[in-house]
Amino acid sequence: MRILWLCNIMLPFIAKSLGQKIVVKEGWLSGLADRLVRNGAQNNITLAICFPESDHLNMVKTDTSLFAKAMADGIDYYIFREDTNHPENYDAGIEESLGAVIDDFKPDVLHIFGTEYPHTLAAVKAFNNPQRTLIGIQGLCSAIADVYMAGLPLAAQKKKTFRDIVKKDGLLEQQEKFKKRGEYEAEALSRVGHVTGRTDFDREMTKKLAPQAVYHFLNETLRSEFYENKWNIDKIEPYSIFISQGNYPIKGLHYVLDILPEIIEEYEHTVVYVAGDVITANDSLKDKIKLSGYGKYLLKQIKKNNLQDYVKFVGRLHSDRMCARFLKTHVFLCPSAIENSPNSVGEAMLLGVPVVSADVGGVHNLLTDKKEGLLYPKDKSARMKDAILQIFDDDKLAMYFSANARAHAMKTHDPETNYNRLMEIYHEINDCI
Repeated sequence: MRILWLCNIMLPFIAKSLGQKIVVKEGWLSGLADRLVRNGAQNNITLAICFPESDHLNMVKTDTSLFAKAMADGIDYYIFREDTNHPENYDAGIEESLGAVIDDFKPDVLHIFGTEYPHTLAAVKAFNNPQRTLIGIQGLCSAIADVYMAGLPLAAQKKKTFRDIVKKDGLLEQQEKFKKRGEYEAEALSRVGHVTGRTDFDREMTKKLAPQAVYHFLNETLRSEFYENKWNIDKIEPYSIFISQGNYPIKGLHYVLDILPEIIEEYEHTVVYVAGDVITANDSLKDKIKLSGYGKYLLKQIKKNNLQDYVKFVGRLHSDRMCARFLKTHVFLCPSAIENSPNSVGEAMLLGVPVVSADVGGVHNLLTDKKEGLLYPKDKSARMKDAILQIFDDDKLAMYFSANARAHAMKTHDPETNYNRLMEIYHEINDCI
């Protein structure tokens, strides 16, 4: 059986082979790919991977063909051109590129990871074989668009910086772009025969957007570092809070900045660490020019509440540094306005870091409230604050959550179980034709 993966990014093991910068997302797929190759003969599977061009990849820029093909770690991979900086624009030419990839590899099953980019729709059209097409739901653009502003004041929603005007990328425009991406997403899902998901949220969205598709339950396997380490309350930075990203409104960082002064009143050594793109950088002229409307709003909140010493933006972290940051953390916080099954929550639980999260999307399928962490109603910042303080106040409770969360996550994200389930799905699809 020949399986073609369509991924949103160049996977780390491929980037390493090319000497390219490793993107910190989707690193878990490298391990899964390696396992598919090692067990290929046993499972009768040959794997290839395709993904869109990175802006800096000269081997594609100087090539006029529809795709570039090479091999890394025994896996054929294909690179095609796509303007991933503007995923709100559909380029029908990608259908030709992906059609050429499909003709070259001749897959029995096309497995598409995510619906966030228009290449998903292009691939579905190019392959034109619904019963052999599988989409794995990650985030959902249509759901994101509905709650994109996450309670921001109207003035903040309308505010534009120089960067926003030049790039035509203010918050209202960003929301419209997600709506457009949601249209491509809906069409792609309406054209496939199979979907994988793992939460009540994505199951309901599949019924809505892909009623014709077979829904296959499949949990996710996470990055290896998070199985190998364990949180210890004696080795943490007390009263530290970690947020995995805060670069756009739905991630809810503005909610946290609203209640942070009250937490500091209780615990003056509180520090919030924020990973991901640093959208508040404003030290240099270049930083100031690049400042977005949302970044400017966050800066205003920080200055207004005198939080400069209490909020630290740590940038994008590779898995080893991300893991180290988790292990030092007193509370991992997920204040998002929408999520499906956030890998950051799963990684925190695997390590045993106490979790506080908004009860949105499919988070409740990962974490049992009051047993493995604390959930609070979205938009209820006071409840978020109370949950954080509850853990800060009680080490025994923190350790109780830690042990229970780790035990649950080890089952949810068990690599062997999830690998075997994926093999079952591939064979179910292949055998049903």
